[in-house]
Amino acid sequence: MRSLLHRAAAVVLCLFTGLPAVAASATAAHAAAVQVAKYDFEDGTTQGWGPRGDGVEVGATSDAAHSGSRSLLTSGRTATWHGASITPPFEKGVTYQVTAYARMVSGEPPSTIALTMQRTPDGGETTYERVAAATVTDGGWAELSGTYAFSADSTGLQLYAESSEATAAYYIDDIVITSDTDPTRSGLSTDFETGTAQGWSPRASASLTATTDVAHGGANSLAVTNRSDFWDGPAISVLGKMAKGSKYTLSAWVRLGPDTSSGNLGLSIERRTNGTPSYERVAAPKAIPAGQWVELTGTYTLAYDVDFLSVYVESDAGTFPFYLDDFALTYVEPKPIQTDIPSAKDEVPFTLGAAISRAQTIGEHSDLLLKHFSGVTPGNALKWDATEPSEGEFTFGEGDYLVDYAVEHGLTFRGHTLAWHSQTPDWVFKDGDRDLTASPADKALLLTRLTNHVRTLVGRYKGKIAVWDVVNEVVDENQPDGLRRSKWFQITGLDFIRTAFRAAHETDPAAKLFINDYNTEFPRKREALYALVKKLKAEGVPIDGVGHQLHLNIEQPPASEVEATIEKFATLHVDQQITELDVSVYPDFVSTYDEVPAEVLAEQGYRYKELFDVFRRHKSQISSVTVWGLADDDTWLSTFPITRLNAPLLFDDELQAKPAYWGVVDPAKLPPLVRRLEAPAANPKVDGKRELEWDLLPDVPIARVGDVSATFQARSSATSLYVLAEVRDPSADRGDTVTFTVGGRTYTVRREDGHPHGPDTAVEKTPGGYRVEARFPTGPPAVPGTHVTHVTDVTVAVADASGGSQTSWTGKVTSTPAVKLTTAPNRRPVVDGVVDPAWAPAPEIRTATWIQGTSGATARARALWNGDTLYLLAQVADPMLSEESANPWEQDSVEFFVDPGNDKTRGYGDDDGQYRIGFSGRTSVGGPLDPAAIAGNLTAAAKVVPGGYVIEAAVKLPTATLRDGTLLGFDVQVNDATGAARTGAVTWSDATGQGYRDTSHWGVLQLRH
Repeated sequence: MRSLLHRAAAVVLCLFTGLPAVAASATAAHAAAVQVAKYDFEDGTTQGWGPRGDGVEVGATSDAAHSGSRSLLTSGRTATWHGASITPPFEKGVTYQVTAYARMVSGEPPSTIALTMQRTPDGGETTYERVAAATVTDGGWAELSGTYAFSADSTGLQLYAESSEATAAYYIDDIVITSDTDPTRSGLSTDFETGTAQGWSPRASASLTATTDVAHGGANSLAVTNRSDFWDGPAISVLGKMAKGSKYTLSAWVRLGPDTSSGNLGLSIERRTNGTPSYERVAAPKAIPAGQWVELTGTYTLAYDVDFLSVYVESDAGTFPFYLDDFALTYVEPKPIQTDIPSAKDEVPFTLGAAISRAQTIGEHSDLLLKHFSGVTPGNALKWDATEPSEGEFTFGEGDYLVDYAVEHGLTFRGHTLAWHSQTPDWVFKDGDRDLTASPADKALLLTRLTNHVRTLVGRYKGKIAVWDVVNEVVDENQPDGLRRSKWFQITGLDFIRTAFRAAHETDPAAKLFINDYNTEFPRKREALYALVKKLKAEGVPIDGVGHQLHLNIEQPPASEVEATIEKFATLHVDQQITELDVSVYPDFVSTYDEVPAEVLAEQGYRYKELFDVFRRHKSQISSVTVWGLADDDTWLSTFPITRLNAPLLFDDELQAKPAYWGVVDPAKLPPLVRRLEAPAANPKVDGKRELEWDLLPDVPIARVGDVSATFQARSSATSLYVLAEVRDPSADRGDTVTFTVGGRTYTVRREDGHPHGPDTAVEKTPGGYRVEARFPTGPPAVPGTHVTHVTDVTVAVADASGGSQTSWTGKVTSTPAVKLTTAPNRRPVVDGVVDPAWAPAPEIRTATWIQGTSGATARARALWNGDTLYLLAQVADPMLSEESANPWEQDSVEFFVDPGNDKTRGYGDDDGQYRIGFSGRTSVGGPLDPAAIAGNLTAAAKVVPGGYVIEAAVKLPTATLRDGTLLGFDVQVNDATGAARTGAVTWSDATGQGYRDTSHWGVLQLRH
């Protein structure tokens, strides 16, 4: 009988609405039905339902309820089609069962209430299809139930409730949508081969047209034109295609449109909860070369209840046209976390934390977090832009959620961060439209705002957040006073730091208050931060601890520098915490892997071991170590400094333990690691002295074990391998040894009497240890008088007889050409492009190492120095000059490479530089993460002369002390252009062609009086 009544009601409603009748019947739910959506309004919101029609009001109410205590009230209607509506989580080809309950408001006449679907098929007219209907009175709840499916690509999907009584008010409740299949696991793909937009629609005024002009796969793509802003472009609803807590891979192929030479495109998600939008990056915008298809891809975990969810393509600037093709959304089947491995938090003598967002508190991510970590830090939820976007208007939704999660699960919570130069809204530093200045009134206003912000946050979480990063990244070691010139500092000086700490302490005296910064493991940053903390503590500023971020890579900086930092700050008697630890798999800012090699992951595991060895040795000074992320599927390093695959954390993107985890928990389970070292050609004298040859390269560290640590280097000749080892072992004992295994033969050198029988050895006492120098036979070359590259298996093992500690290095040592060396006399030329007499004493070097081509432009180069400045000269032979290319490295130019510390690393340090000067005098700078920071160091002049051009340059080196004997990493490169292309490139030293990202093969420049 119910089915007949519903069918009759549907027909009656169609008569007065003019809509086509769609058969709907109440069918039994399939045993395997999956709940796609449920709306019960128990949270007091409309859960995404909104008004349909002018004057309509929709709101959650407690006046009536089918179950629980609330329902949705619809009132203010003046037409039969007026009511409540929502964008449903429906997709083409899936059959849905929809059930709801309705009731008229008391005093309203009986009415037929229906659930109807509105959609617009691609290329067709908007349709209205009945899903379910029933006669409803004010005397009780009536069930509406029906099935619905559609088969054509469509946009504008809307599920709405309407009534045959045009002005009647009614309640609806307990709306449940189920499906026989789980649409959140079936994925979604579009290829435009139907010649339609396949569900994509513009975010604003953009035009979307299926086209055969170009295609990534098949014959069609989607042309995107007439964009109104950078965010305007194609979007597709994925509501119902993603489940909360599930992870998805998203991929789209894009190409620049006609007459567009450059542009960056990315993939983003818009989600809304109760109508409030939020935006999240899936794939950060990246450069799209003209004429090429580029894949935008990333993973996304839905962590929120949403009533709107779409994926869209946007640029980071401009409104240029582009093409879209072959979009795919794919469900990622989660792997269960490993429950049969030790909990990392139980294997360390301090709190082990992880940086998290809401996504890490759901499902398998939450399981992993709770098994291995005892503390958490919010990545962004407590920063100023997230908590006080407008003055006095605080938003604590995310912060409250994460703090409550931590409290519920017994996790310690680090509050990050109260005052920072980044992610602080513009209003903080303005008075209306006027920028604040350093005037007393403006300073007072800014400090008042800071005090209010600090007291509000610290007060809200008093007793729940035990540690706060009060100020973050306030040091700039390149400034004379070591302080960052942030707006905070420009307006208030140091008073913003003093104010923030004092306000936090007054609000919650029990909370531990930290100053937090990055690069504290580097000596200049270390000293600057140390001086600041010492000064502030002497003033009585309540600083309880220092946070060391430690964003490191697999090579740099050495663990010994991290240890030196911890030891330095221990003298201030402050607590120390490692706050943002991660280890990039790249030693530079530009390399990329399609898949991170297993040997790199193994190297990362040993790197984590060395670091945690340091932390364990200093457990009395370190109270917490936080890794900056839970697993590799969500790391800031996937988009910084460039978009690339990175794997910096303990667990991989499937939440499984990596070698990095074993490096922390049980290093005995690390895979074998074969390290590699180059041994440049040389014949040093074996006498235990550290001659100049050994200072041309930095020593290779051997990890500290107990009180014993060491460094070493190697050199090679046609018949021998030379090794120099510097051992730090303060407890002198005759039984202390260094054992070398070279090519399968073992040689042991004792601390006191060397090696009495066998190879040449010499032992020299040094402060806190000893030095061993040795020469080992490697055999004659195959042909007398020739040089053959040797690859020799080498182990260097250092043993402390009294303490029983032993540390070692094992790897392959390869002979290479000698390190190139030249000198720079102390003179000061005029930098004007004219070779003056000051250059005469400088030895001349020539570029003869071809890295592109075998002939072309070359240079004779010289160097001088004076004060803090290095002067460089290149006389280039090149009869045909061109600057046609837009890329400066493809123009006729000279590049000077300078490493003030001669660190010879596989990536650039902050003060390393690639200084390029074109024949017309155009300059450009590359190398470090922030080339602009060193661009001001360069002054140059160029002059075209018969047969070529002359380049003179002055490079200031403020981070180095220049004096007689100083060694600088150095190289010269000439770029030879023909038309708009570089056709040749030649250097003085580096034969790898990687000098733009790797300093390890540059030569050495020695300063002389």
